[in-house]
Amino acid sequence: METQRSLVESLAPERIELNLFRGTSLQTGGRLFGGHVIAQSLMAAYETVEARLCHSLHCYFIHPGDVRAPILYEVDRARDGTSFTTRRVIAVQHGRQIFNLAASFQVEEEGLEHQAQMPSAADPAGLPAFFAEPRLPLPPRGSEQMRAMTSRPSVIDIRVAGLGAAADGADGARQPRGGAWMRATTEIGTDPRAQQAVLAYSTDMTLLATAMRPHVVDWQASGLQSASLDHAIWFHRPTDFNRWHLYSQDTPSASGGRALVRGSMFSSGGVLVASVAQETLMRVRPRPNKPA
Repeated sequence: METQRSLVESLAPERIELNLFRGTSLQTGGRLFGGHVIAQSLMAAYETVEARLCHSLHCYFIHPGDVRAPILYEVDRARDGTSFTTRRVIAVQHGRQIFNLAASFQVEEEGLEHQAQMPSAADPAGLPAFFAEPRLPLPPRGSEQMRAMTSRPSVIDIRVAGLGAAADGADGARQPRGGAWMRATTEIGTDPRAQQAVLAYSTDMTLLATAMRPHVVDWQASGLQSASLDHAIWFHRPTDFNRWHLYSQDTPSASGGRALVRGSMFSSGGVLVASVAQETLMRVRPRPNKPA
């Protein structure tokens, strides 16, 4: 069963000092979800910003988070300019920094416009839910990250769009692109800050699955180690994340135990509302043979 708090409520941190906030997680087990810390850090920054919306954020994941402990968010009011405001946020648990974020906010402006075209994808209504209920138990070899994912409340409806699946190779390798339809499962409201936070929460989902597509490896690969390393979002236009959005992704490179994935978030009407980039840890280490 899902927790009684909604996603929007869980992302609103409690102010405990002028620039200090406290948050908690919706999860009951597994590794603290990175998207939750991104979104909650953004909301903490918003508590110190007036009449401006975030246009970009950049962050690093430093230590795994603990779902059982509160998260302290320290906001540094780096700059308040005529058009732009800059904030830095540090997330702390158990006396150490687990995450940091830099975000920039801008007054509303008119300007020249262009955007990339949304790729074609099957209608989400005909696709199976990624987090279907009841959830099937993972086999013993299921990765730690997959176990964390399946322990998460299903606050985002995800339907895998299968972009590029038709060009999969005969050896099992797949095209270096993918995608999914996404939307919030509960009402967000009209506050554009909350809309951005929920969208930010969702952008940390499905990226590693895209990074694994060119390789004959999946979530249940023996010795798989994975984690988000850094994450960036550029917010282009306001949107309503209670409606379907297509999260189109491609992975241009993997090397050194890391993979880069880029994402474009389109509204169902084809409007590009956000762009994403993430570098993720992606190691597959062989396990030592046990003595007979």
